[in-house]
Amino acid sequence: MAKILIIEDENKIARFVELELKYEGYEVEIASDGRTGLEKALHYNVDLVLLDIMLPGLSGIEVCRRIRLESSVPIIMLTAKDDVTDKVAGLDTGADDYMTKPFAIEELLARIRVALNRQSKINQPKVDMLQIGELKLNLTGHSAYYGEDEIVLTKKEFELLEYLLRNKNIAITREQLLNNVWDYEYLGDTNVVDVYVRYLRQKIDDKYGIRLINTVRGVGYIIKDEK
Repeated sequence: MAKILIIEDENKIARFVELELKYEGYEVEIASDGRTGLEKALHYNVDLVLLDIMLPGLSGIEVCRRIRLESSVPIIMLTAKDDVTDKVAGLDTGADDYMTKPFAIEELLARIRVALNRQSKINQPKVDMLQIGELKLNLTGHSAYYGEDEIVLTKKEFELLEYLLRNKNIAITREQLLNNVWDYEYLGDTNVVDVYVRYLRQKIDDKYGIRLINTVRGVGYIIKDEK
């Protein structure tokens, strides 16, 4: 699981967020000032930084600027200020996202998942084609084929199929699909996953008489290599 660094000088907030993150399975590091936070961000191999703007030692803006000189780790800015100037300054220095205190922990967790997912896609090895049996997914051309037939997919159908193919032979939960394909706009609404799986089955399984997307009862979905 990802390691998250909290750079926050308000102990109650840092502790609250730490407990919530650990409950979700993340590893957590905490720094209560800018200089310590910068040191940990650059040398503790963290996967994401939650960074307060108002910090002793170095401001969050300066910490963000210095991190960006050496690292592309996702940074979510946290601050009590709701000033557009602060938001612009944080984003201009390289922050990926911005949340104003007080915030709902569910939204913060969702934004963390989105940022980590975005970074994982950036870090994925470049692949032009995914294939299983007669089904081919051209990632460069954003097109799908079964044999010589082109399958017309919407953007979200394509992304769902791509994620399942990239993780073939692994049972993927609806929550994983929701987090990695739909981001946080559909937080908690796993029904949308079932709807789009049905769309894909209609266009592929039903049309070509195959069993591509299998349901794993009580878990989610899986695409298996053909035997």
